[in-house]
Formats: sequence, C-alpha cells, structure tokens
Amino acid sequence: MTPEVDAAGAAQPPRGRNNHRSRPSLSQNVKEIRPLPRWTRIETSVGEGAKAAAFLAGANLLALDQILRTGEAGGEPCFAGVLRQRLALKAAATCARLARLREDAAELRDAEHLGDVVETSPAGRVHRLWRLFATRPVRFDATTLSLAAEHLGALSDLDALGLADALREVVTSADNPLAAAAHASAAAMHYLAAVPEIDAEIFALWLAAAVLTQKLAWKAPIPLLATAILHPALRRDQNGRRPRPGAGDWSNALAAAYALAACEAIDLAAALSRQTQKLFDAAPKLRAAPLARRASSKCCSMMIAFRRRARRSGRSFPTAARDVCSIGLSSLTSCVS
Repeated sequence: MTPEVDAAGAAQPPRGRNNHRSRPSLSQNVKEIRPLPRWTRIETSVGEGAKAAAFLAGANLLALDQILRTGEAGGEPCFAGVLRQRLALKAAATCARLARLREDAAELRDAEHLGDVVETSPAGRVHRLWRLFATRPVRFDATTLSLAAEHLGALSDLDALGLADALREVVTSADNPLAAAAHASAAAMHYLAAVPEIDAEIFALWLAAAVLTQKLAWKAPIPLLATAILHPALRRDQNGRRPRPGAGDWSNALAAAYALAACEAIDLAAALSRQTQKLFDAAPKLRAAPLARRASSKCCSMMIAFRRRARRSGRSFPTAARDVCSIGLSSLTSCVS
C-alpha cells in the first residue's frame, strides 16, 4: 500500500492495522533503588551527641538526593510526583495527630479526592497545605507565606514581610541544609508567637521542608521532617516529650528526624520504582485496542458500582468507593495479565 499524500504534498501514514508501530514506545527502564545499609537506620535511639545524628542525616539525605537525580538528563525520576504526594499525605496525618484531630491518612485522602472541593475540615486544610507546596517551588515572599498561613487560619497573626526577610537571611547565612532548616523553623515559632502553639509548630515544620529544598536545589519541597517528628526514637528526656521547634536540643532532634524520614522516603521510592517498572512493562499490552476497550469497560463498571453501592447502603461515598476499588482493581489488573 502506498502512502496517501495530502494537498500540501506531505505523506500521510497508511491506514491499516499496524499503525501503532509508528507510535513512540512506552517501554522504559526505571533505575533500581537499593535499600540503605543497616547502620543508617535508627530503630530505638538516635545515638549519642549531635555528630551522630547529623552524620546519619547527611548520609541519608545524600542518598535521597541521588535518587531525585536519576531521571532523564539528570532530572527527577518519573515517580517523584507520587513520592511527594505520598509523603504529603503522611505529613498531614502526622500533623493531624499533633493537633489531636480525628482524621487519619485514609480519611484525609478520601476527603481530598472524593469530598467537597471547596470546604474541608481543619485537618483537610493542613493536607492541602502539604499537597499544594509539594507540586511547585516555594518562594520566600510575603504572598507565599501568607497563603501557607491561610491554610492554618493564622493569616491575621503573621508578619509575613518580617518573616520573609528573616528566612532569606537564614538561607543565605546558614552553612548547611540542616542548620538552615533548624534556624528557619525556630524563626517561625518566634514570628507566630500570637498563634496557637500547635498551628505555629505545623507552620514551622512546613518552613523547614521549604528551606531544606532550597539549600539542596530540589525542584519542589519533599515533606520529610513532619513525617518523623512523632517517632519514638526522638523522645529523649525523662518524661518522653517529643522535640519542638526552637527548643534547646532542636538542632540535634531535627537532624535525627531527617535521618529517620529520609530513610523511610528512600524505602518508599524503592517501592514506587518497582511499581513504575511494572506499569511500563504492562503499557505495550494496553496499547492493543481490544485490551484497551476491556480496561475502559472495567473502569466504567467500577464507577457505576460505586454509585449504586453508595445509594443502596446509605454509607458515605468514600466508604463505598474503597469497597468498590478493592474489588475492581483486581479485576482491572486481570485485563493486562
């Protein structure tokens, strides 16, 4: 069959069953992520002195930084966005526990994706704070800081201009990322002295993530500190109190928290890389028209079942959605197996 030619003289691909051969291939190889050695993992205590915590934090952050540069042309891997959103959800769930709110990670996720797109709970606003700034670079200006404080209901009590100037000075003068994160979070507690302590602490944890991102030249913040702040290994004094930004031992506790959080983030990145590779391996099968139609039909059936089950049972949409998805995903996977 000869190619068709349009009026402009450009050759058109022949119509036939093998046109998919001209499309770009979706098969890719995701770089394998190996687990960190055992000595980098903190299980029961952070060790003696600030040097041990800072050493482990530096080693684990270096490993995470290398993972974030394994994409094409030294960029981020394709699963980096998922990694950020997973850690944002974990950070929001931890902050909800700090504020003694009832929502857990599953409820926060369902409220964000299946609930009202405008109104949400206090814990939902914290989740949106972490999600919003996990998708774009953070600038230390009054507008950005005011937007972040608005998610916590602390906008009227924040001197955004003064805090922005202090943060820029911290980022410029700090000699390492951990010191910058510690000073920035302590500065946030000072500028939010009129705000409820727990709201100021959540804001300080968010600022620490933003400052660390700038010092390490990452594309967007990765929530780390907030995900590990409640780890039992960080409780040091006799009363077992958790560390707080601005406290006397905050720099040492922050380093230990980053050592824990970076290690867990690397484990999550390794799992996501394996799942990504499975999707790339399955992509050529989904390019076939019959399988694509079967997968589309399965998705439509899941949505119909979702509505019917919610109406009949009288349960909330998130609960019905979880039930349907648990059944539907296994059948959807069978389309490409």
